[in-house]
Amino acid sequence: MTMPDPNPHLVKRLHEFGASIFAEMSALAVRTGSINLGQGFPDTDGPTEVLDAAVEAIRGGKNQYPPGIGIPELRHAVASHQRRFYDLEYDPDTEVLITAGATEAIASSMLSLCEAGDEVVCFEPYYDSYAAAIALAGGRRVTVQLRGPDSRFSPEEFEAALSPHTRLILLNTPHNPTGKVFSREELEFVADLAMRHDLLVVTDEVYEHLIFEGEHIPMATLPGMRDRTVTISSGGKTFSATGWKIGWVCAKPDLTTAVRTSKQFITYVSGGPFQYAIAKGLALGDDYFKRIAAEMRAKSDMLSNGLKEAGFEVWRSMGTYYLTTRIEALGHTDGVDFCWTLPELCGVVAVPSVVFYDDKQAGKSLVRFACCKRDEMLKEACRRLAGGLQA
Repeated sequence: MTMPDPNPHLVKRLHEFGASIFAEMSALAVRTGSINLGQGFPDTDGPTEVLDAAVEAIRGGKNQYPPGIGIPELRHAVASHQRRFYDLEYDPDTEVLITAGATEAIASSMLSLCEAGDEVVCFEPYYDSYAAAIALAGGRRVTVQLRGPDSRFSPEEFEAALSPHTRLILLNTPHNPTGKVFSREELEFVADLAMRHDLLVVTDEVYEHLIFEGEHIPMATLPGMRDRTVTISSGGKTFSATGWKIGWVCAKPDLTTAVRTSKQFITYVSGGPFQYAIAKGLALGDDYFKRIAAEMRAKSDMLSNGLKEAGFEVWRSMGTYYLTTRIEALGHTDGVDFCWTLPELCGVVAVPSVVFYDDKQAGKSLVRFACCKRDEMLKEACRRLAGGLQA
């Protein structure tokens, strides 16, 4: 018996995409009154200076359409940020584009830079919007797997993934969901292949200031890569304002213009008053950026220790909001089933990592937890996990 198509009007290239796992798990947390360690958003607000700047902009009448490429104050702040932290020079008028978060920047990059049938090479596990953005562009994703507790990849496997149809490489560092921070050696390997095969590289660097181990090395800083890299970041994670959706693109003028061509017909503009606030945030002192990394490391360590005590195998996280765990030691093998029953067992919500994989067997027994919550919530979650899973 043939089952009816649950969404007969959806175009075929999007058939593999249903409701976002993050929306489903957050709804489950609300419905069950559980602690939400699934979706990656903080449960506290960002720095007062940034919040006050948003209020001031709203009350100051900055509520209409901003310029299509973003307000000058933020574009100059982004350019200054790139110079300050990475010694990268970008013209704020021709090489910086403000977007509705990094997600829109990635989608606009795929739509503008990929023809139908082009291949995009990315690492798996991958943030789920990457697959959807590639599909929207009519592209084909080709994945190279990050394996094991240290999330290493095979250089031979990566090189074999390239073909005459490869258009670009999509790279995320620091990496969601694994917490991997790519080393200089790894990035130089990818850069060398990009130059030898004349490929573009699109980088998602939204966790650039949340690193506990290693250092963030933007792909654009490597020799020969500045003019073939589309660098994407945002203020949501750095300033605990994920709902504002203020992101940016830095690239040479023709690449920025290409990305803007799609972006202007998706949102056109967004978040006018919040752009002023993120500009304020990017100008904060070094002490702020050091402090948020130290605070997140402490949270990551706290949750990691609690998960280990509850019986999880916890993989190494070098940054971001996230910890990846294996669940076999707890007597479970299916991360999806485990995450749907976890609220009943423990009153905690997590995300099954299989949604970040094309190789479903590789991700089947992995579960991702987010550590970006108040200390008291993390402690309570650890207490619940230890009690509920070991009862």
